[in-house]
Amino acid sequence: MRINYEEINLLEYECSCVNIPMWKWEDLMEGAVRANKRVINALVKEVLPDLYESLALNFPNPYNYFRTKTHLILVHSSVEYFIRFS
Repeated sequence: MRINYEEINLLEYECSCVNIPMWKWEDLMEGAVRANKRVINALVKEVLPDLYESLALNFPNPYNYFRTKTHLILVHSSVEYFIRFS
């Protein structure tokens, strides 16, 4: 499952792991693989600037990001943020 990040034209913040039940988290994480953190940060900065600023993504973040067929999963402070893309 390869994603062409340049073809992503819509990002929508859906939820974080803090406010969903475990079964929903497992569904959203199904098939997750590591993603390109630098590209995702750039997409979030462009499309969701409020989220970018509130998470201070311009500073170093030691966590890996993930992606599935439908979501980019941004991890910050041990919290997964699920962002639907198309």
